[in-house]
Amino acid sequence: MARRNPPIKIKVCGMTRLDDVLMAVDCGADAVGFIFYNKSPRHVNETTVKKIVAHLPPFVNRVGVFVNETAERINRLIEVCRLDTVQLHGDESPAFCNKIKIPVVKAFRMKNADTLASLSKYRVNGFLLDAFDEAQFGGTGQTFNWQWARGARKYGPVILAGGLTPANVADAVRRVQPHGVDVCSGVEKSLGKKDPKKIKAFFKAVRGE
Repeated sequence: MARRNPPIKIKVCGMTRLDDVLMAVDCGADAVGFIFYNKSPRHVNETTVKKIVAHLPPFVNRVGVFVNETAERINRLIEVCRLDTVQLHGDESPAFCNKIKIPVVKAFRMKNADTLASLSKYRVNGFLLDAFDEAQFGGTGQTFNWQWARGARKYGPVILAGGLTPANVADAVRRVQPHGVDVCSGVEKSLGKKDPKKIKAFFKAVRGE
């Protein structure tokens, strides 16, 4: 009997409102992301996140996204906000990642194929590959060369991000065959506010429905 590929994991990031989180969960989201980077237009504070996660059902992964934050603050927010996974989206070193007390996904902004060489230095739980932007740490709405992402799979589970939308995610999944996909601006109607129709369409596209 042929072995079936496991279903693609889906994370919806940049969550700021409870209604959006519950909509994503109803569609089958495996993970929801909260951005604690205060320069992000989708930044949320710990009070908001605490209120939202109190309504989440079990088995939905709560991801905290950080950019060049101190390990002390990250580990404190892990406890306060009951985070399951930390996503590090800045210039964090391998040694820094080891200071975090829950699973870590390290994000890399893919400037070119040579960026992949950095992945081998990290012992983390997964790699999120995003488009490179000089001024922004994620959420750019831009794509990158997906062929580079295929080459990253030898280093560990790959989560594909960067400009994914209901229109292109099926092709991205087919080309890369990632462990998961991460969507933010591609399912928004405005900054920090998700569009229910786009969320539903995105999930259907990933699942091939």
